[in-house]
Amino acid sequence: MTTKATATDDSFHVFDTTLRDGAQREGINLTVADKLTIARHLDTFGVGYIEGGWPGANPRDTEFFARAQQEITFENAQLVAFGATRRAGGSAADDPQVKALLKSGAPVITLVAKAHDRHVELALRTTLEENLEMVRDTVSHLREQGRRVFVDCEHFFDGYRANAAYAKSVVRTAYEAGAEVVILCDTNGGMLPAQVQAVVSTVVADTGARLGIHAQDDTGCAVANTLAAVDAGATHVQCTANGYGERVGNANLFPVVAALELKYGMKVLPEGALAEMTRISHAIAEVVNLTPSTHQPYVGVSAFAHKAGLHASAIKVDPDLYQHIDPELVGNTMRMLVSDMAGRASIELKGRELGIDLGDDRALVGRVVERVKERELQGYTYEAADASFELLLRGEVEGRARRYFRTESWRAIAENRPDGTHANEATVKLWAKGERIVATAEGNGPVNALDRALRVALERIYPQLAKLELVDYKVRILEGRTGTESTTRVLITTGDGTGDWATVGVAENVIAASWQALEDAYTYGLLRAGIEPTE
Repeated sequence: MTTKATATDDSFHVFDTTLRDGAQREGINLTVADKLTIARHLDTFGVGYIEGGWPGANPRDTEFFARAQQEITFENAQLVAFGATRRAGGSAADDPQVKALLKSGAPVITLVAKAHDRHVELALRTTLEENLEMVRDTVSHLREQGRRVFVDCEHFFDGYRANAAYAKSVVRTAYEAGAEVVILCDTNGGMLPAQVQAVVSTVVADTGARLGIHAQDDTGCAVANTLAAVDAGATHVQCTANGYGERVGNANLFPVVAALELKYGMKVLPEGALAEMTRISHAIAEVVNLTPSTHQPYVGVSAFAHKAGLHASAIKVDPDLYQHIDPELVGNTMRMLVSDMAGRASIELKGRELGIDLGDDRALVGRVVERVKERELQGYTYEAADASFELLLRGEVEGRARRYFRTESWRAIAENRPDGTHANEATVKLWAKGERIVATAEGNGPVNALDRALRVALERIYPQLAKLELVDYKVRILEGRTGTESTTRVLITTGDGTGDWATVGVAENVIAASWQALEDAYTYGLLRAGIEPTE
């Protein structure tokens, strides 16, 4: 494990703890390979420090540090090992877990120390003075062994409220023993920005220590609390990618870094790295196997999506009128959502986004606006189904719907057999390139059977469809009627290995709605492949 360079100078630290604190989120279970992949992504992004876990506490983290030494050459970051101060009554030199920290090979070690007097007495079951000695001894020993040391003061803000003098004594002890930074942790996540700013300002003034901030998001204020601490003099921020973490999560790395760079004017990443932020966010989400949050600030697909007609009219004049930054600065893009709120400007901008020239044909744009509003009244949604909207728009522009096949009929059968097993079979009859085709297929459900039958029918004529894969399938019962008589909307996401697209269908039963969405999905797939329509 080597480091070629650091992302920035040492005056400000961006410290990521996704691999340790972020991994405590419910639903995340990282393998060693996952951790190595995420570490590479974070290093590419340009954070200064990557906390890899607690070596010696579990075999997975121990293995991660061993493999990182052999498999990763860090371009920007330094790897950090996490652990606790030595046990009460012992010595740091003889403490097994302190030895494991040294054995990890990490150049930087973060120690967690108790800063709340009640935690010292009830959790550690030792005296307040012994706790200070544990901090002093462990920091001094690690420094003597040539390691950089940061100290996390756990439950600092709650401890400060209960006994400010003792909480500050822990900070002083750690700093005087050689800790480069002492991090004030809002472990329970209960603080608010004004409170954080006041406490950090006081502790900076009273201790003279270099301070950092670690904020949990239980009040929804972790990012704001982190920035408030920076305002008060903190020069080290601890965050996790996408805000992953225990309970509701930690301060989200991406909005914190974006705010520092774009709002504060601080250079905390390597040149050009901020433009990679959206890609890095989504790549890490894929590794942890969690769907990226569509409404996450800066990097969500909806972060720069505009729906209201009034907004679209203004954006047509100047995008900055309804956007706080240029989305390209963080690697994102502006999107126009087409809905029953759409006006002419929304349609014109969406056409431009899709590469369809609407010219100055006001009558055409007006027809599209009315068509969208009429269809959405029936239950369709185009803000979530760009592919279906593009087919609708092209149909209006070209004067007829794009057709690569014409459906004669379809049928889906779900059979419940006496032995308790189930069978699903579908038959489709259609015309393509002047040929009548009948195809039958089985599936693990009636919609899957229809999908397979449609594929069987068309793949011989359109081999490009072999690449298509159903990625996601959503069903919603719409308001108006109830139970089995309700109108149903189906959204299908399809991919071809290079991109995904969404289509929509609406009908009085889920199979018919699914068929509509499937027809659009296959039609759009052929359009993407550059095939000319034949029907």
